[in-house]
Amino acid sequence: MFLYTLDNKRYHTLNYYYQTLFHHKVFKVSLNANFSCPNFQNGNGCIFCLHGSNDYDISKNGDLIKQFKEIKNILEKKWPDGYYIGYFQANTNTYAPVSILKEKFESILKLDKVVGLSIATRSDAITEECYDYLEELNQKTFLTVELGLQSSNENTLKLIKRGHDVHNFALAVENLKKRGIKVVVHIINGLPYETKEDMLNTVKFLNALGIDGIKIHMLHILKGTELANMYQKKPFPILSKEEYIDIVVEQLEYLDPKIVIHRITGDPNVDDLIAPTWLIKKFCVLNDIDKEMVRRNTYQGIKVKKKQRKN
Repeated sequence: MFLYTLDNKRYHTLNYYYQTLFHHKVFKVSLNANFSCPNFQNGNGCIFCLHGSNDYDISKNGDLIKQFKEIKNILEKKWPDGYYIGYFQANTNTYAPVSILKEKFESILKLDKVVGLSIATRSDAITEECYDYLEELNQKTFLTVELGLQSSNENTLKLIKRGHDVHNFALAVENLKKRGIKVVVHIINGLPYETKEDMLNTVKFLNALGIDGIKIHMLHILKGTELANMYQKKPFPILSKEEYIDIVVEQLEYLDPKIVIHRITGDPNVDDLIAPTWLIKKFCVLNDIDKEMVRRNTYQGIKVKKKQRKN
């Protein structure tokens, strides 16, 4: 049995990580603090982005406390002893003066049963003053900063109009890590014209940076995005479910087993989705990843030779 799981998984699960730290069921409560995004303000944002890097069901109305309590009240009915992490998810959550960040972040920290914060942002949107504040915040609570990278291929970053390069990203990770702050990174498999080698190189690059966690997404094409226009004018290859599973399993084999897997597939809004439609069945994808790891007899951090896989 793999060391870092309570669910018979062969990778380091978030459930195991939280249970080990807090000895309680822990939930991330997604929040929209109405921050903007520098990339969106400077243009149209990343080509895959629809309304910003938020789940589309996160309320843009109402204050943060109201948002938090609405979700908490639902969860408490089933898990009355749960703990909570305030997840500032929508858009770029360090893209504001530190005084505003303090007001928003610390209002959630004051709530009952909140044990930490997770702050989603961009590597090019953290000032020196903000780094200092995050270091201070990290001494008060369980803090995670989530950074989008998507790919370590510079040509891909230009194509998707990411707005920063790999060097800028690596510097941000270094700045956060030297302050003792945990870093979770988002990547996307299946970006236009990327090869399997490109996607494996991205996790190898992140492995070398010593990140703490990762979110693996499958590219999904959403109505109304620049990516959708690109796809409709000149369709590019989209990974099949089988190709995606093969790549994810091999990525897991390369990842250090201490890196926590926060997400392993995408979760698009069905009404906005153009392709791939197989993403709609999220739990089928998760189950098939598990089955493939069993079939290969492989685990996170263990690279299995091709000859062994055929047996």
